[in-house]
Amino acid sequence: MSQTPSSPEPARTNLKISLRPASPEDEHFLLKLYASTRQEEMALLNWPEGQKEAFLRMQFNARRRSYSSSYPGAQYRIILRGDSPAGAMIDFRDQNEVRLVDISLLPEHRNCGAGSHVIGGLIAESTRSGVPLRLSVLRGNRAARLYQRLGFVKIAEDEMYLQMECKPAG
Repeated sequence: MSQTPSSPEPARTNLKISLRPASPEDEHFLLKLYASTRQEEMALLNWPEGQKEAFLRMQFNARRRSYSSSYPGAQYRIILRGDSPAGAMIDFRDQNEVRLVDISLLPEHRNCGAGSHVIGGLIAESTRSGVPLRLSVLRGNRAARLYQRLGFVKIAEDEMYLQMECKPAG
């Protein structure tokens, strides 16, 4: 008996992109997301899986403490594609700037427009409020090309990071 091929899944780019506040129930997802951003690095280490997991959890918690200390009042949000968590974003505001503190997407949700969509929302907010949108990106991070395409320019740099800014339109 032959099977009829199933219908292809609708194009991922057709899925609705939205944001919702992160909650304590997102902890497992956020750790998985963080680990996905360190996959290449972890693959190079000849450590037992348990040691890798402990290291990633320690780094995840240290990063969270650092962000909380540096950006009190920042918004922690989950990026949804359709109804599924696809990534996370941390953004912060004060009278001088809107700051994209961190954004990451699971590998299967990268390069489909989700990041551009949510960053576009921050660019629009920056324009409405009349303050620049700023971010820091690790040198060599492929995301720097995305930021340049979206209108960010380098305003400073050090040995590890590029500081980028997107000035409000108008």
